[in-house]
Amino acid sequence: MKNASVTIRLDPKLQRELSRLSRQLGRSRSDLVRDALRRQLALLRFEQARRGLLPLAEAKGILSDEDVLDIVS
Repeated sequence: MKNASVTIRLDPKLQRELSRLSRQLGRSRSDLVRDALRRQLALLRFEQARRGLLPLAEAKGILSDEDVLDIVS
């Protein structure tokens, strides 16, 4: 599969931070941006799933993270 290009605009401070981190880690800026995007997408998917499951959990009396831990422990 061929890779696609995406152009983004960064403010100067974010651009400097990305470039500095890229040099420090020996990774390309593109690699760091791809990794950050993957992580952000995973977080958004998790939050979306949690919002969808919340009404089901509340209906069963599961109201907090502690309730979940009690069930799985």
